[in-house]
Order: sequence, then structure tokens, then C-alpha cells
Amino acid sequence: MAHEGGTRAIVAALGANLGIALTKFVAFLLTGSSSMLAEAVHSFADSGNQLLLLVGGRRAKRAADEEHPFGYGRERYVYAFIVSIVLFTLGGLFALYEAYHKWHDPHPIESWKWVPVVVLVVAICLEGFSFRTAIHESNRTRGSQSWVQYVRTAKAPELPVVLLEDFGALIGLALALVGVGMTLATDDGRWDAAGTAGIGVLLVVIAVVLALETKSLLLGESAGTREVAAIRSALLGDGVTSVIHLRTLHLGPEEVLVAAKIEVPAADTAAEVAAAIDAAEQRVRAAVPIARVIYLEPDLRRA
Repeated sequence: MAHEGGTRAIVAALGANLGIALTKFVAFLLTGSSSMLAEAVHSFADSGNQLLLLVGGRRAKRAADEEHPFGYGRERYVYAFIVSIVLFTLGGLFALYEAYHKWHDPHPIESWKWVPVVVLVVAICLEGFSFRTAIHESNRTRGSQSWVQYVRTAKAPELPVVLLEDFGALIGLALALVGVGMTLATDDGRWDAAGTAGIGVLLVVIAVVLALETKSLLLGESAGTREVAAIRSALLGDGVTSVIHLRTLHLGPEEVLVAAKIEVPAADTAAEVAAAIDAAEQRVRAAVPIARVIYLEPDLRRA
């Protein structure tokens, strides 16, 4: 299942980020590097985000009830949207604030000078492992789509979120490495501030992309083009002459609502129409297993 693959990627990212965050924070305490502080906050924010995704996935499994007759599947989208807000505020804006402060009060790294470099290189290796896991799990469902298409069209939010976070983390680590390296080489703390600012801008951009994509899922997206075509084709059969109109809606990443008005022969009895509807529902569920809620309205096509 796509959700299980997403959970594996989240757990891998969570373990990596917790270890990286603690190491970066110790390096900041030893050196006073603003890039290390920004990266530590970035990793702590990512760890919190992964916990949010795990909580959202767990809460989304609750059974439908009277107040929520279509279930809680969209709760995964809600938590993914919260992740984008956390990444924007706690990660991006904090890094930009720290960069502004360091730029106006620059100071070189005077003690434990090579600790940040070692920490950043180790962090790049750990983030690379997490990113590799996310790529491996994403390839199970990505098919022939490009990575941009996959992030934009994926209905399960966990893998795209982890992919973007890990990708951003690797670029952020590279920026921090440049900032720290140039600070060590020139004894000019403004390089450290510039690296921190780059991390902040990067996190803000990723957070905005996540927010826009998750907002679309929260508003309600239709099934994919291939799924809609398969549903339309499956509806046709004994007792169903044509599809007058068809609407689909994702109730969650792995649950689609199908509502369609279908044409039935004018001479059919009520029993024949009911049998045709039952058969059409079975064909749709066989063709698209995530089509779990189906409403079909029989009608006659009029000129």
C-alpha cells in the first residue's frame, strides 16, 4: 500500500533528523555558527513534521461515524498542511531572522572550527540515506511520471512531503557548508549569515509549494485521468447504455467517491434497472479498487 511506503519513508526521515538535529545543536553551542543553529532548527522542525504526518495517518484510519459519514481520510491532508505552516514559520522565518541578526553583528567561528564541517558532512550522508528511502518508496507508485508531476498529482501527501523536505535539507546542508567554509577561510561572519539566509529562503519556498499542493487536496480533487477513464468504461455494460455525466472526488488518498448519471433502456423494469446498477458498481470497484463510495442515478438521455 502507498500509505505503508509513506510510513517507512517518514520513520526513516524521523530517525535521521532527530540525530542530525541534536548533533547540529551541539555544534552550534561549541562554535556559535548561525548556519548551524538554523540547520538545527530546520532538522527539529522536520522531526516535528514527521511526527505530525504519523499522527495524521493514524487518525485518518478511524471508521466513519454519524458526524463524518465519509470517514476521516482527509485528515492526512490537514496534517500535511500543518507541516507546511510549521516549515514556513519555525524553519524559514527563524532562519531569515537569524541571518538578519548575524549580518548586522558578524563574528567569525573562533573555537572548535572544524566541528561544523564534520557535522555537516555526516548530516549530508544521513539525509542522503533518508532521501534514498523516500525515492525508493515513491518509485513504487510514481510510474512514468516525472518527479515534478508526481509531487503535483500524488493524492497521498506523505511521500511528496518527505521528498521535498529531504531535498530541501540536502540543499540547505550544502548552503550551510558553503557559509561555514567561507567563514573559516575568510574569518568573515557575514558568509555564515549568507548561508543562513539561503537556508531560510529555501525553506520558505518549499513551505509555499507544500501549502499550495495540500490546499488543492483539502479543497477536493477528482480521481486521476486514468482512473476516471477506467470508471467511465466500467460503468458501461448490460443495462447501462451510456454515461450522461460523471463526477469523482477523493475522500482520502486511497478512497474515491463516484457519482454518475447513467442512461438505461426506457423499456427496463425497476428490477432490471436495480440489477444493472449493482452490476455497474461491481465493474467499477473491480476496475478501480479505491472507488469505494458509488452513487449511480439512472436516467433517460434526452435530446
